[in-house]
Amino acid sequence: MTRIRFLFTLLAILVLGASVSQAQQKGVDVTGKWAFAVVTENGTGYPAVVLKQDGEKVTGTYDSPRLGTRPLEGTIKGDTIRLEMKGGTEGMPPFLFVGVLVDKDNMKGSLEMGGMGSAAFTAKREP
Repeated sequence: MTRIRFLFTLLAILVLGASVSQAQQKGVDVTGKWAFAVVTENGTGYPAVVLKQDGEKVTGTYDSPRLGTRPLEGTIKGDTIRLEMKGGTEGMPPFLFVGVLVDKDNMKGSLEMGGMGSAAFTAKREP
């Protein structure tokens, strides 16, 4: 009986350890500088994006020559990231980035430009 109890305890420890390890691997922190490439019908833009993650909350800035510097706010759940960029001028709608973390240093997704069209984006973490 003691041997069976020992084996069940050992098995439980191994399963729990594997679950914790997998959860830690999936918990990528997006904090840092990112080089985005936003592909629109009018060409490709290369904004610099700085993100800070606190739990599921993500904040940051989007900086491009065309749109200037704008705040970003959103969430990350699992491997899905959602970022909203408020309009820089009155009457300009917010832009919404919805993407997937490909790995800890790359993401890709789509951008909805508040009724003014959509675009695809990729992003790579800068060292």
